Amino acid sequence: MGIIAKGAKCNVTGCDKDGMRSLTTSKVEGTGLSISTSSKRTVLCKEHYKEWKKATKEDRDVERARFDRF
Repeated sequence: MGIIAKGAKCNVTGCDKDGMRSLTTSKVEGTGLSISTSSKRTVLCKEHYKEWKKATKEDRDVERARFDRF
């Protein structure tokens, strides 16, 4: 049973919505979202996950392109 299935809340400061996705904390810290956890995993609600996706879109495209060469 995972973190989300247990009913974890969003770890962004000031948000108390139910979590939708669990990501590595180091990936989330660089996007400007203020995280209120010190664990390895960060839980994000639907709205904050969408913000994270928009903020990291270019980086994820570049990373994906590295593997699509062959």
